[in-house]
Amino acid sequence: MKLMKNMSSKKRKWSEDYVRYGLTCLTERDGSQRPKCMLCNVKLSNSSRAPAKLRERFKKLHGEGQYKDATLDEFKLKRVRFDASATLPTLGFVPIDKPILTALYEVAYLIAKQGKPHTVGETLIKPAALKMANIMLGKAAENKLSLVPLSNDTIRCRIDDMSDDILAQVVADLVASPTKFSLQLDETTDVSNLSQLILFVRYVKGDEIKEDFLFCKPLTTTTKAADVKKLVDDFFRSNGLSWNMVSAVCSDRAPAMQGSKLSTAKAGVPKLFAVLPPNLS
Repeated sequence: MKLMKNMSSKKRKWSEDYVRYGLTCLTERDGSQRPKCMLCNVKLSNSSRAPAKLRERFKKLHGEGQYKDATLDEFKLKRVRFDASATLPTLGFVPIDKPILTALYEVAYLIAKQGKPHTVGETLIKPAALKMANIMLGKAAENKLSLVPLSNDTIRCRIDDMSDDILAQVVADLVASPTKFSLQLDETTDVSNLSQLILFVRYVKGDEIKEDFLFCKPLTTTTKAADVKKLVDDFFRSNGLSWNMVSAVCSDRAPAMQGSKLSTAKAGVPKLFAVLPPNLS
């Protein structure tokens, strides 16, 4: 019984061979080692450290991108640079404006969450915060708050950073999902009369079925089924996803999305499922 307990608690040790899958090693405070992906900045669990799982993860998530033909030497060089940049804070090279950066991201998140124009940070939020700080805490607090940059371009960049990070997390969850995921497509028109394709995804994470917004991209030409599929194809290709990971596709069955008998017969618009791979039609 004791032997079985020791075997069940045994953890895999780090191997330098894992670098070929874009991984580096993190040592936790308790001395345990965990692999971390240098390509998507995701920490991996001990259970996923089996070489077969690491190989499959790299193939699905990064195998078709810019690292498809990367050599072991290139990954070793990348690891040296990655580890050097990651150890800067532990060596004391912590930016003095880290609280300022944190405050900036918090304000950018609130602006994005409320759907307000990016200029509201510089024209309303910052002046109001400075006034309150001066009245409640004094001039010193006002001077400190004035260091937080809330310009239009800065807020836009921070919102883009958060959006990219959320997308990377969702894509990683899709790749790690034990089952295939399903897609829901919808086409709408914005206030400038430009067609936008919205894509939602449903997948399994742990013991839960989750639904997330995947992307919203403009359809710059037409809204035919072929254009819709090309846009999704381009997104899949740039994010390491494939149609083999999809179990079902759902649309609103409107003529612009899928084609009706009238539009298909007269205009030759292909139905959405007619342009998907055979196993998804």
